[in-house]
Amino acid sequence: MNEITHARFPRQPTQGAEGLPRWRWTLAEFDKMIESGLLTEDDRVELIDGELVPMAAKGNRHELVKTELINWMFRRLGVNEMLTVELGWRPGGDLYVEPDVVIYGRGPMPSQVPAPDTLLVIEISDSNLRYDLDRKAMIYASLGVREYRVIDATTLETTVHLDPAPDGYRNIATVPSHGTVTPHLLPALALSLGGLAIG
Repeated sequence: MNEITHARFPRQPTQGAEGLPRWRWTLAEFDKMIESGLLTEDDRVELIDGELVPMAAKGNRHELVKTELINWMFRRLGVNEMLTVELGWRPGGDLYVEPDVVIYGRGPMPSQVPAPDTLLVIEISDSNLRYDLDRKAMIYASLGVREYRVIDATTLETTVHLDPAPDGYRNIATVPSHGTVTPHLLPALALSLGGLAIG
């Protein structure tokens, strides 16, 4: 049998050779790689602009902040609001991303929620803060995500992105850990991250 297994052939990310052409992957091809077992949950990749992008490893601090935050939010959401963690999201085109938190209205399949219908999208960052503030913010803005937040897992600062446009968010503000952040579409989730039980 000639099967390729992760144990025998682990994949390592490489740095792109700038200026050289690359094969562009479609979402349909990406899904076929998952169905065939070529990609598994252990691979932790996103499909961005036709390229498979490895996601940064999530450290203990990231997981602690995420756990405290989602437990706090779950207790305050209304019956018509859904919260999904690390959703395998296909928000449009040839994109597959896994935001830490997506909140949306009850109804559509979670993986196919249209970006403009999301109520709040959150990324919690430790080692990939610059990527989430720059590249991810541009992607979410171009898709029409109305409110996007990036939480720095180390400092608990929250960067709030509002008013999406094709060329980026028009309203960006950073709130310190002791400040209160109120989601425009979810006022019941007003929160000061410094008040959570995060050591």
